[in-house]
Amino acid sequence: MGEGFFREETRVIHRMGTTITLQVAHNDPMWLLSELERLLHEYETRFSANDPHSELMAVNHAAGQHPVVVDPELYELIKIGKYHSCAADSHLNIAIGPLVQRWRIGFTDAKVLTPSEVTALLPLTDPQQIRLNEQEQSVFLEKQGMLLDLGSLAKGYIADKLRMYCHQNHAVYALINLGGNIVTYGVSPKHQDGFWRIGIRDPQGTRQQSLEIIKVKNASLVTSGIYERYLQQGASVYHHIIDPKTGFPTKSDLASLTIVSKSSLEGEIWTTRLFGKPIVQVVDQLKAQTGIEGILVTRENRVCHTSGIKENYFGKEE
Repeated sequence: MGEGFFREETRVIHRMGTTITLQVAHNDPMWLLSELERLLHEYETRFSANDPHSELMAVNHAAGQHPVVVDPELYELIKIGKYHSCAADSHLNIAIGPLVQRWRIGFTDAKVLTPSEVTALLPLTDPQQIRLNEQEQSVFLEKQGMLLDLGSLAKGYIADKLRMYCHQNHAVYALINLGGNIVTYGVSPKHQDGFWRIGIRDPQGTRQQSLEIIKVKNASLVTSGIYERYLQQGASVYHHIIDPKTGFPTKSDLASLTIVSKSSLEGEIWTTRLFGKPIVQVVDQLKAQTGIEGILVTRENRVCHTSGIKENYFGKEE
């Protein structure tokens, strides 16, 4: 495609409980935006834990009764989710649905659970009780009342799929923002070096206020933070990140954790696995991973990041 034959268009969509912004440059950008929106709708009806008619909810409705054969992409994501949920000392747990649906933080019917309510729900959140059949591509939840929730993974998986679709259909560049889960594709049109500038949000400021700017190309930024969704009751504030071991909002010295990586799904995995651990442990575990870097913001708004965060991060499309 000659560079003189493309133009840029942007579309803002309200889906998946958030505001999604899609910016693409293509020889037919409106067609590409419509295709990306179609894919978003398709994935939402597959992965949503809040839509009673989604494919995921078919698995949840059959908990304790029978296996459900699912779409290969849903099976793949549940398989990945179970693996990381069962990893030692992981804070990611895709079986946490019963707790998420009872707390409902971020929704108008949110409530504070009592210790006895949490104790009753915890036995229904064991990821080891997710039974997968590779040959049949089926999923069975062993206990009635179990609920899968892929909210910690789905946006990353979807963002990677949208980016791949842009690549396969010869987009010149794209910026995909799924409510703070950001993926860049190709070169930025605004800067001669081709790198996109992405702000790391100030947890104590507005959405437009950044603590620092990072330069990336063909990369993903995923942030977990305690400031986006919360429930205030009297003097107590309960954020939406639930500790799968206690069943209550995670206690952490971090206000936010951002993972920079090639894969947005990988960013989702590690922000969720690590959020809630002591800061030193988070940094040590990030150092042990290949191809991912982290930016940590403490509750006191101090910023630290792993040594791999440099002026130019990532580069040529592979």
